[in-house]
Amino acid sequence: MKPENDPSPPHVLFDEPKPLSLPFLAALALGLGVFTGGGAVVFRLLIGLIHNFAFLGHWSFHYNASLFTGPSPWGAGIILVPIIGGLIVTFLVVNFAPEARGHGVPEVMDAIFYKDGIIRPVVAAVKSVASAIAIGTGAAVGREGPIIQIGSAFGSTLGQVIDMPPFQRIILVAAGAGAGIAATFNTPIGGVMFALELMLPEISVSSFLPVALATGAATFIGRALLGSQPAFFVPPLPALGTNLHAVGNLFLFAALGGLAGLASGGFIRGLYVSEVVFERIRNPYVRHIIGMLLMGLLIYGILVFTGHYFVEGVGYAMIQALLTAQLAPGASLAFFAGLLVLLFIAKLFATCMCLGSGSSGGIFSPSLFMGASIGGAFAAIMQMMHLAGPADITSFAMVGMAAMVGGGTGAVMTAVTMIFEMTRDYGIVMPMIIAVAVAVGVRRLLAPESIYTIKLVKRGHFIPKALHADMFLVRQASDIMEEDIRVLPGSTPFEALISAEEETGRMRHAVITQDGLITGVLRVNMALRKGLAEAERSLTLADIASKRFVVVHDTDIAHAVIGRMWRRGAIMAVVTRGAGQDAHGQDVIGVITKEHLADSVASAVIHFRND
Repeated sequence: MKPENDPSPPHVLFDEPKPLSLPFLAALALGLGVFTGGGAVVFRLLIGLIHNFAFLGHWSFHYNASLFTGPSPWGAGIILVPIIGGLIVTFLVVNFAPEARGHGVPEVMDAIFYKDGIIRPVVAAVKSVASAIAIGTGAAVGREGPIIQIGSAFGSTLGQVIDMPPFQRIILVAAGAGAGIAATFNTPIGGVMFALELMLPEISVSSFLPVALATGAATFIGRALLGSQPAFFVPPLPALGTNLHAVGNLFLFAALGGLAGLASGGFIRGLYVSEVVFERIRNPYVRHIIGMLLMGLLIYGILVFTGHYFVEGVGYAMIQALLTAQLAPGASLAFFAGLLVLLFIAKLFATCMCLGSGSSGGIFSPSLFMGASIGGAFAAIMQMMHLAGPADITSFAMVGMAAMVGGGTGAVMTAVTMIFEMTRDYGIVMPMIIAVAVAVGVRRLLAPESIYTIKLVKRGHFIPKALHADMFLVRQASDIMEEDIRVLPGSTPFEALISAEEETGRMRHAVITQDGLITGVLRVNMALRKGLAEAERSLTLADIASKRFVVVHDTDIAHAVIGRMWRRGAIMAVVTRGAGQDAHGQDVIGVITKEHLADSVASAVIHFRND
């Protein structure tokens, strides 16, 4: 009859650390935010130092990514700069932290959902140096992925040094990720939204407060050391209005969202295929040399034909020039649209080559670049067709940025809030919402998984596509219990229980009593028990009853029932009209098993499934 009917007394299954108090956890998150904010500043300074030396040959921390880098004194030798940087990155990743390869966010999500929030402390150091070298030497990757992984590693390390349950460690991991985003882009709301939308398995006061404090502290440190200006300067935009022309523009923004959805789907597929193709090259150094050689040739070729490197690094200079009408001033609309389409293709190719071959960096900045290119080109074409006003290129570029980010990452609220904070023009929010919604819908038709989850799904690690309210947890025990039960004294022969039942193939639940008090529980499969030997049928119910049960009140909510069953290792909860372990058999009105809880969960979420 063991182990299910093991008569051993109730026991605790897991010996987890005691949860920290919310004020203490919040204080830890505040300190984490300060530390992550400082780390983000150091990371950006390190990028500037490496970039200035690699491209211009002088040592300086001053680097404004929103300004174009002039032609390098190395001439055609600039082709070798990404290769040299790639070799150093490969050495660091291969020898110290393989997790630092790629854009980082999938590894953080994997740690949250599959590793109890455990990230090795060395990842923060290796990711910082490797990504700074990659971006500084021209790799077409972003700086947000590294700082997300760095901040998350800080949070995980703090959660490992201080004894706490895994769920609180995960909160610190998410807080570190949000703090990194906020400090890097000066977007506190976007940082919070990123953590809530992509990192946290649940949202409550106990998880939101630490994330908000960490994000706010990181933003304060970033602003104190880097300035409070937004990531991009945007000139005043024309109001959308409420007339028919404005309605027509909304349809155009929706069409742009559809185009961005196609582009983000292509980006996801392209990056995945690039990784698969490069993985066929077994030597990581040869693999990355090939990828960065292609990158070096690309940026030099673009410099020769356009006068700028354009696609190297984070690419903010092109975005800023586009938003302020400084990109190819005086050029015809046809040339302007063609240039932007060319830059989109070049950035897509460059990012896939860099990350696919083994570079270290994020996909957020490349997505901004590609989205701005698509939006600007779309607006130029609409102007050529006399379907958009002359001042709309900046607006469409901004909306394209949000749509591309939202479509690729699936973080729709993050995309809208971050682009708003990075540009600080409220009038563009409504078109962004429309475009992002359409972009995500179109992308999911082409690629069900986001750019963050596709790699994990290929590993067999599935990440939730949505957060569901656990509505079943607030149901009362009386709503989910099984009422068709037997309450029998322990002296009852097992044979009597079998003989009294005519049905076959079902599970019969029995509550066993002694002198009127509940002493055990029993689950009997009637079809199997009828085939038992006579010797076993001679046992009494007290002989085979399990003591792994808890007694709950009929008005207790499911959340409390689950907690008590889990802590006591119970196979069944006995529901009574009277509370307490000494409740009498006459008070029993039903039982709850794990199967009943599973059915309750399924009935609560079935209408919200997204398969």
